[in-house]
Amino acid sequence: MTGIIFNLLEEAVTRRFGPGAWSEMLAKIDVGGYLPFDKYPDDEFFRLLGALPVAPEMDAEERLRWFGRAAVPLLAERYPLIFAPHRSAEQFLLTLNAILHPGGLAPADVEAGPLDLEVLEVEPPGGLVLGYRSVRRLCALAEGFVTGTAEYYGEEVQIQQPRCMLHGEERCALVCTFAPAA
Repeated sequence: MTGIIFNLLEEAVTRRFGPGAWSEMLAKIDVGGYLPFDKYPDDEFFRLLGALPVAPEMDAEERLRWFGRAAVPLLAERYPLIFAPHRSAEQFLLTLNAILHPGGLAPADVEAGPLDLEVLEVEPPGGLVLGYRSVRRLCALAEGFVTGTAEYYGEEVQIQQPRCMLHGEERCALVCTFAPAA
C-alpha cells in the first residue's frame, strides 16, 4: 500500500484524536513513519487500524469505514480541483474512474493487482451502483469513502451491499441512494 494512504490515516487520526495519538499508534505496533510515494506492507496498515484509539468493540470493517469517511475532507483539501467542479456526491463518484485511472487503464499494483471499479447511474436519479473488485477486498473502505463524499456534498447516503467479495462473490456491489442532509 502506498505511503499516501498511511499519511491520510496519520492526518485523520491526528485531527480526530490529537497530535499524540499517531505516535502512540506507531509505538504500539513498533513501526516508524511513512513517506508518501513509498510502498508499505498491507498488514502494517491493518495493524495501524487495529491500534486506532476508538471504541474497542469496533471491528476491522467499522475501522475501515471510519478511515474512508475521515479521509474524504482531507482529500478535498489536498485536491480541491477534483472536488470543486461537482455539486453532488453522485456527480463526483461518477467521475471516479477518470480520477483514479486517467489513462483509461487501472495500473496494476504488483502485490494487490489492479483496482477494478465501475460506477453506474441508476433510475430514478439520486442513486448509483459502485462495483468494486480488488485482491485487498476493502469494500468497507469504499463504503466509508462514499459516506464521506456524501457528507462533503451535504448529503446523506443509504448503502446496501447485495453482493460482497467477503461472502464469496466475484465482486462487490454497493447500491447507493443519496438525499439532501436533514
